[in-house]
Amino acid sequence: MNRLRTLDARRGADSLLVLLPGAYMRPEDFRDAGFFAAAERRQARLDLVAVDLDLATISGGGALTALADQVLAPARAGYRQVWLGGISLGGLLALCQAADDPATVDGLCLIAPYPGSRLTRRAIDAAGGLDAWQPDAAQQADPEFRAWNWLRGPDRPAFVGYGADDRFADGMAAIAGRFPEAVRRVRPGGHEWPVWQALWEDFLDLGHFSA
Repeated sequence: MNRLRTLDARRGADSLLVLLPGAYMRPEDFRDAGFFAAAERRQARLDLVAVDLDLATISGGGALTALADQVLAPARAGYRQVWLGGISLGGLLALCQAADDPATVDGLCLIAPYPGSRLTRRAIDAAGGLDAWQPDAAQQADPEFRAWNWLRGPDRPAFVGYGADDRFADGMAAIAGRFPEAVRRVRPGGHEWPVWQALWEDFLDLGHFSA
């Protein structure tokens, strides 16, 4: 496995948020969209690391292993708490990591989290919904199903936000509905940066990392 490329914004805080990009995004997109600057402007007690995860690494199944070994494990040795977040596909990957290795994640920042394939959602809906569904062996081997299984009773602090007109809004609402109302936000707009920038400000407004 090649070394993952990261883009860091570290200012000596005792908490770290690792950001995972969506499909076809680069770590620099977080910086260019003002995510780093917004945290610095608020003097948030939070270091940021954006990770480069290409689709080949994700589809090959090695993305989360590399993330855990190269980013999360070293971070846990140096930070009081480590949050994991992402946009779109990055949000789904953050959920998958929390489901498979919850000890590596202290909290989640899910911005427009991709809810997975329609086949996954349909299988859960056909079983009577998430609380009634009982995953079979094949589903337990699938990371998307494991993420949804974890969502039955998430036990980490979190933020979940998405655009009201996002093409995946129904699935995102189902994810958000598993968390307390106080940490959910819905903004006007679709699957696009202006919405995600506003949601990032909403996350910072929660005050988890206020100076």
